[in-house]
Amino acid sequence: MNSLNNKIRILKWLALVTCIVMFLATFGGGVVTRTDSGLGCGREFPLCNGKLVPAHTIASVIEFTHRSVSAMAGILSIASFVGFLLFMKHRKDLQLFSLLTLMFVIIQGAMGALAVIFSQSAAVMGLHFGFALIAFASATMMTLGAWQEHADSRYTPRLIPGPVSRGFRNFIWLSTIYTYIAVYSGALLSHSVIQKVVNIGGFISPLLLHQISAGLLFVIILAVGHYSYRYHPNHRDIRILGVVSVLLILLQVVIGIILLYVNRPEIYMFIVLGHMLVIASLFSILAYLSYRVWQLSPDRNIVRTHTQRT
Repeated sequence: MNSLNNKIRILKWLALVTCIVMFLATFGGGVVTRTDSGLGCGREFPLCNGKLVPAHTIASVIEFTHRSVSAMAGILSIASFVGFLLFMKHRKDLQLFSLLTLMFVIIQGAMGALAVIFSQSAAVMGLHFGFALIAFASATMMTLGAWQEHADSRYTPRLIPGPVSRGFRNFIWLSTIYTYIAVYSGALLSHSVIQKVVNIGGFISPLLLHQISAGLLFVIILAVGHYSYRYHPNHRDIRILGVVSVLLILLQVVIGIILLYVNRPEIYMFIVLGHMLVIASLFSILAYLSYRVWQLSPDRNIVRTHTQRT
């Protein structure tokens, strides 16, 4: 038993390190985009302007650093997947999350390489960020699940709380899907060079469309926090996830307001990066909340309770 607990403890730290490096890779991708350093190493991959170590220019260092961190994220994702596959056979969900982390790290890494070699459209670059977002969310779910597994292995297992309603479960799922769509639209907007006018019952700019979708997202997340905390007193993790979601969306609103009044480019860039990372964290929290409400769905809860009694 002690040997198993040690393996679980090692895996939870490995998952955490993987998640942190994934976060840094996402941050690095934003820095590359905002500083226009995507071609800092020329149209070569994996070499940087024909060299293994780049020349000491700002653009080449930024691009090379991002590549290095992304490669490290890939290596850690492989290690996490193998670890969960070998030592957590009873947690198929964590094995799945580690697999998704690895898959989407590979996909978004390949898209990043293609973006260097061939010029890509704003839609493709926005999708590149969308895949990176899924990779980070999967790593977050893997990490939270691993830490909970370690806590349960050290202490007396907690009683399974009662099921959540189907309505609440479906609402969380729809909120998570809408969040991803809103994030992708924001990424698409940030990668668009020309702000075209879209005619939807009138002339509405893409920026205004994004602001409208962000406003709706704000209302939705407030509802998520309200229903998570108010109606689930026996589900401590759901209440915590709901509160964290509200705090993140409030921070996102504050950052969005600051963006409207900042004129200095060097400051604006870092605020935009913060804007991007906060929404990535929000989506990751909602993804894990979606998984938890699935675990606590009425049908699954009945099955698990019946199994425990028998």
